[in-house]
Formats: sequence, C-alpha cells, structure tokens
Amino acid sequence: MDKLFHSVYLDRSKCKGCTTCLRNCPTGAIRVRGGKARIIENKCIDCGECIRICPHHAKLARTDPLKSIESFKYKVAIPAPTLLGQFKQRYSADRILTALKSIGFDEVLEVAKGAETVGRSLEFELEGGRDDLPMISSACPAVSNLIQVRFPELVGNITTLKSPMTLTARMAREQLLANSEHNGLKDEDIGIFFITPCAAKATEVTKSLSAGDPMDRIDGAISIKDLFRPLSAALGKGKCEAGLHTASSEGFSWAVSGGESSYLGKRRHSLHVDGISNVISVLDEIECGRLSNIDFFEGLACTGGCVGGCLTVENNFVAKMRIEMRAENERGNVVPALSEDDLRTFYASGDMHREQPLEPRIFQPLDEDFDKAIEKMNEIERIEASLPGIDCGSCGAPGCRAHAEDIVKGFARKIDCIFVLRDRLETLARLTNEMLQMGQPMSEQEETEDESK
Repeated sequence: MDKLFHSVYLDRSKCKGCTTCLRNCPTGAIRVRGGKARIIENKCIDCGECIRICPHHAKLARTDPLKSIESFKYKVAIPAPTLLGQFKQRYSADRILTALKSIGFDEVLEVAKGAETVGRSLEFELEGGRDDLPMISSACPAVSNLIQVRFPELVGNITTLKSPMTLTARMAREQLLANSEHNGLKDEDIGIFFITPCAAKATEVTKSLSAGDPMDRIDGAISIKDLFRPLSAALGKGKCEAGLHTASSEGFSWAVSGGESSYLGKRRHSLHVDGISNVISVLDEIECGRLSNIDFFEGLACTGGCVGGCLTVENNFVAKMRIEMRAENERGNVVPALSEDDLRTFYASGDMHREQPLEPRIFQPLDEDFDKAIEKMNEIERIEASLPGIDCGSCGAPGCRAHAEDIVKGFARKIDCIFVLRDRLETLARLTNEMLQMGQPMSEQEETEDESK
C-alpha cells in the first residue's frame, strides 16, 4: 500500500491526550494511546477539523514558507478567492494583489479565473444525461477524500473536471511558456505557488508534484495565515498596480458555499452544503438513493465554504460578508476570458479533466486469509455487543465499534473501556471481600448455624 502524504500532522509535545480531536474527526482517523493522539494516515482526509478544534494547538498543517519561492527565477502566486475576504472593503482587490506581488512574486493570477472556467463547464459535464446523479463537485479535496474513505460507492459521481487551483496553474504556465521567446523563461524557471486557505488543498498541491500532467504542476502551497502579516504591512505602501484583478464576481464567489452551484442557475436542480458534518448527512442521503432528483451537489468541508478554512485568519462569517459585498459591487464588470466556443474547445481537448479517475481508498484487510478475516469480523461483532455502546471516547477510540476493531487488530485491550474496567474492579472487590471474610474466625452464632447444617 502506497504511503499517503498528509498536510495535517501532530505535534506530540503539545498534545495532552484530551480526546477533543478524537470525538470530532469525521472519519474516525484519530486514536489516543499512551496519553497522546495518533493519526491513522489511511483514514485522514486532511479536512483540518482537528486543527480547528484542538485546544492545545497540537494539530498543524505542513505548508511552504514564503522563502521557498526564492528557488525559482520567476515566481507566480495563484491566490485562492478566500484571500479577498481577509481584508476590509477599503482595500481594493488590485491593492491586495499588488501587496502580494510586493512581497516577492513576479506575477499574480487569481484562482477565481480557473473557477470561472470550471463553473461554466459544469453544464458540459451534465449534457447528455448521467446515470449517476447527482454529480458531485470535485472542488473541495477534503470532500473528495471523504467520499473515497466513507462513501466509496459514490466515487463515480464526482465530476472529472480538475480543480480551479489546478486549471489556474495550467493557464499560468501555458501563458508564460507560450511567450518564452520574449521572456526567456524555461519550465524549470517558473515557480507557481498556491495561496491556500486549508490543509486539504496543501495536500493536493504536494500530490501535483509527483503525478499527473506536468503542466498542472504547482510548486508549493503557502498558507494565508503565514502571509497575512507581511501582506497587511504592504497594503499601505507603494503605488497600486491597476489591472491585476481580472476575475469576475462569480469566480471569486467560489470562496463561499453556493458559489460553484450558481453557475448552473435555474437550469438545473443543485444543492450546496457546507460544514463536514452536514456534508456527511447529505452524502448519506445520496448513497441511499434519496436525492436522485438533484443534478449537482456542491459540498464544502469548512463552515461557510473556503472562507472557513483552518489556514485563514478572519472570522469565516465576516470573510463571507466581505466576499458577498465585493461580488455585489463588481457584478457584471468583468468579461469572461474565454468565449463559449473557445471554452467548449478547451473542454473537448481533455486538458480540463483528470487523467486518472478517483478510486476508493484501499484499507488493510483484517487478515489476508478470507476465512480468518470472517472470523475476526465475527469477533468484532461479539466484542462490540459486549461493550456499553456509549461511544464516549475514553478508551482512546472514537466509538465502541472502533474500539472492538482495535482489540481484534491487537492495538487495544478490552479493559481500556472504563466501563468494562469498572465492572471488573467491582467483581474483583467483591471476590476480595469474600476471600477476606473466609479467612476470619466464625462467630458463636455462625458456628451454631454451621453445626445445625
């Protein structure tokens, strides 16, 4: 089994073993053993929920430092639409992007441009009808990962379109290489860096370095949180460069839930949901076949959409308000970069689609021998039935079922459950008391009663 890369990781020195993360992980990917949390890599979807709720800040995300851009001759920033929501309305989009350039980048291309391309192409994906409705958005990698882990039967429902981030990187690289005779740039000279609001996208960036079309390569992911201070300091300095902000209001509205679905308008029945627990509830409905009348489902792991990412700074509701206000003020100001015919040609070329389909994530079987695996499954059922069914997490597993699995796999003991331990201690106390009583001399009344027997 290939080792998975994850942006989310644990700082053991800060972990107190409090089980807060264990009780909130949507895929049961965390255990607490020996007073420290442990992340089960094959179950982790990099949603960042544990980062968000850890009271001790022991969960972190691996991203690239700003200085990593120095490895390239020509540095390109592709900021997520969420970046615009981190700053007050008095700073124009051009001013924010100018500040981004001033801290070390040669060029800036908004990911909202890629979002426009993907959004306008959704109708092409639905043309001709699909048997596996609703079609599910691929824009949130945490949701795609969730489906691979918890809803493998729905993997085929995920749209084959690449993410806006990936398409934006491709457009930037193609544009620079097409002008290489004038700018003298080679592919290895160009470093494209995504300004990310979340851990899941940072993981996706790392995957792009070793797989897929080289034109889609993104050379690093820098968190919005890490850039916020230098960007804030640069906002009031220097002359604002006009024309950097070329994305439409519809494009940067992808930062909030419903931004992608809005491209389908009233032509299609669509549903958009944010927050990982809410997404799971809807995916349960889809898996049971109760939402086949819906054409498109947009699920975003973070509350409010990408504005709620764990690597952002601003309150997600405030950031959402700012995005919506900017969109209202700019609506209709930008002409789409591609005509309808050019867009259809781009779509038909295949460059907008993933080269490899997503597959369900493979888990280690209980046993290589099928008969033994069945025996272990039955043992799990038996152990689970003997546990209290409270799912309190005090055993170090997220629930009784997970604890039973851990016992069978040899990772835990039944007495790790405090209720089982309590019952055994009560039994031991009773037996100890009986043994002590047996060793004491009998009273005259007890002797009389014993003789009468």
